[in-house]
Amino acid sequence: MLRSCVTTGVFLAVMLAAAVGNLVRAEDRHAGYYYPEPMEVEVYEARSQKLAGVGRTQRIGFVTGITNEKLKSPYPPEAAIFAKGEQAEKLIIIALQDERIDTLFRARAIFANMTAVARVLPVFQEFGVQDWFTFFDLAKMLGFEQITISNGREFSHQVIIK
Repeated sequence: MLRSCVTTGVFLAVMLAAAVGNLVRAEDRHAGYYYPEPMEVEVYEARSQKLAGVGRTQRIGFVTGITNEKLKSPYPPEAAIFAKGEQAEKLIIIALQDERIDTLFRARAIFANMTAVARVLPVFQEFGVQDWFTFFDLAKMLGFEQITISNGREFSHQVIIK
């Protein structure tokens, strides 16, 4: 009897997780337009909180700042970064060249590089979290709720920021 209840409980948990994953994907109107349907959706429990007074304007300004810095380079940008959603709460990163950001490991490496850059920002220094917070925590502080990274062909990975 106990084994049957445990098996049923595990089955229900798996089904619920699948349903939630499908619900998250079903609400993503940018999939199929900017990037293929995410192969995997992960949830990141942020250690930070959204900063007071941060809104759509600041998120767009953040993305614009990154884009402008990338365009100053003598080399063509490797990826486009932009914000979408009614409140610009979705951060999207799309490779602009073939054989870039085409595996989960490369996507995580990009996020690791972004964490290294974020850790030298004054806001991380001010709060004394430069060795603790990640790029995803910075995204939470700015009010981003979702980050999608893709090679613009067949690979995409999505992170939901909680």
